[in-house]
Amino acid sequence: MTLRLPIRQLLVSLCLLTIAGAAAAHDVAQSDRAFVAGVNGPAFMPFLYLGAKHMVTGYDHILFLIGVVFFLYRLKDVVLYVSMFTIGHSLTLMGGVLLHVGANAHIIDAIIGLSVAYKGFENLGGFEKLGLAINTRLAVLVFGLFHGVGLATKLMDLAVSRNGLLVNLIGFNLGVELGQVIVLAVVVTLLNLWRHLPSFDATARYANIALILAGFMLAGNQIAGYLAS
Repeated sequence: MTLRLPIRQLLVSLCLLTIAGAAAAHDVAQSDRAFVAGVNGPAFMPFLYLGAKHMVTGYDHILFLIGVVFFLYRLKDVVLYVSMFTIGHSLTLMGGVLLHVGANAHIIDAIIGLSVAYKGFENLGGFEKLGLAINTRLAVLVFGLFHGVGLATKLMDLAVSRNGLLVNLIGFNLGVELGQVIVLAVVVTLLNLWRHLPSFDATARYANIALILAGFMLAGNQIAGYLAS
């Protein structure tokens, strides 16, 4: 009984944080919007900062990364899966902005929310119980493509100037990677500490249930936003 109460509190806390952050998961501060609107030429460092900030404060990206590395114990596996995610979102981020190809932000963010739920379900062995063989590396790559489309769509919504676009886009993409490294350093460190606790095996299940709930809440929020618009 003493174990279950903190876990329930963890589930409630994560869900409340998701509700609070769902509307802002891909949002950009008004000051950043004003800055981007005023840029007309190369501004590598500011866009580097903007990309890092967007990744570090993006609830959906962070939750997905938590799901990806949750049961990865070896460094080479972490590097492999994160590389697949990086390749995916870099391709669609760069290509989307340069070719000016985007998508409805609500739909893309709903898919990103579902990617979080997918990882939690996969981590619980849900697909195996259904008799489905999922290529986990390919799945991370595919969802990475959608995360990149989300980033590209948000960046294009800021009406970035075509003057200096390539330099600024490279800066933003590298900033996203920098933010990802920061997030992963914190997540992997905390997971490694948690795994040494006797309660890890029992609590890991509840944590992934929380990921599933958070993912569906993110997706539901975006679907509601799409229908309202």
